[in-house]
Amino acid sequence: MARRLRFNGTGSGVTGCPSVHEDLDTGEVIVHGPPLTDHNDLAQLQHLSEGEVAVVVPRDLLVDWTPKERTRQVRTIDLDEFGSLFGKFEHTAWRLETRQRYASDEKNDHWQRFVDTGEVGDDWADASEVRWFRDTIRAQTEQGKRMERVRLVDRPVTLGQRYLLNCAKGNIGFGEDIRNMWRADADRLRLPAEDFWLFDSRLVALLQFDQDDELTHVDLITEPAEVVRCCMIRDAAWHHAVPWKRFTAEMNGDT
Repeated sequence: MARRLRFNGTGSGVTGCPSVHEDLDTGEVIVHGPPLTDHNDLAQLQHLSEGEVAVVVPRDLLVDWTPKERTRQVRTIDLDEFGSLFGKFEHTAWRLETRQRYASDEKNDHWQRFVDTGEVGDDWADASEVRWFRDTIRAQTEQGKRMERVRLVDRPVTLGQRYLLNCAKGNIGFGEDIRNMWRADADRLRLPAEDFWLFDSRLVALLQFDQDDELTHVDLITEPAEVVRCCMIRDAAWHHAVPWKRFTAEMNGDT
């Protein structure tokens, strides 16, 4: 069975070599780079067995991209503590939203209205499930803090994704900057399927869902290599994603 390898990072912005990958199941680290070929150099290596290859990598590659611990440093929190993070971030809160459906959306008072009419209504953010988030984010963005997210969209667009596309005008109204991207484009860019928030480029909140699309808990990650990886994902996704207004106009023009 093939390994499940995750790209951690590279020491080069041009060729992508040397690079570090991590086996998600075993925790083993795979490093690739230019081989050491000089016979005099190879003669100095101890315990180099037949079939093994020595590669040369800069020290910074190992410092920056190899895990610092055997496993990622994770602290699991409940949903109440997760909610409190939105009132505590200092500069930026950024989200990669990757799922086809979120069960929590269907508990909103306006879900059925959307199913029946295709519109959530201008009072969507007044619903009890949304009001606290609206007021918190409005207070944060009024202080000059940034709240941004990229949402992936499938072809055909799922009902849950259409709901979020319709709700977005409300989010934008209380200070969020929302962009969208077709999932095929995200796959081409090798963006992960992970669904996470990144706070102040230092704290990753990885959202965990059950088989019924219910958010069950959140894993907080502060390991530097993992945080930097998520920052790179953010930069790529934000660069290629399309602002909500233009995305929806183009999407509706296609259908």
